[in-house]
Amino acid sequence: QVQLVESGGGLVQAGGSLRLSCAASGRTFNFYTMGWFRQAPGKEREFVAAIRWSGVNPDYTDSVKGRFTISRDNAKNTVYLQMNSLKPEDTAVYYCAADVSRFKATVLRTSPYDYEYWGQGTQVTVSS
Repeated sequence: QVQLVESGGGLVQAGGSLRLSCAASGRTFNFYTMGWFRQAPGKEREFVAAIRWSGVNPDYTDSVKGRFTISRDNAKNTVYLQMNSLKPEDTAVYYCAADVSRFKATVLRTSPYDYEYWGQGTQVTVSS
């Protein structure tokens, strides 16, 4: 059974940091794009960051550039999202996702409809 399991969410004050992890099991995602998305109450799910299978040149939504860093450890089948300088507007459920339709893809995709596997989500709450 293929699973993506997120962890590391929680409650933090504005300006603080959290590190999210996404552990994959059931198959390898080492050669596929991995992404992080988030969804706040009453809003649509939005792209946060994505990383190629090789780990080079990740992509970020403008609102998190310079504050968030996506990385991956293919040996552990795990993807991370380091979030620094958190703001109340970062509050959301954060989801890990895998785009397995393209082997060793070079172009990163930012639509949630392009990702086939999803985790259950982890809540991040940033207080002001």
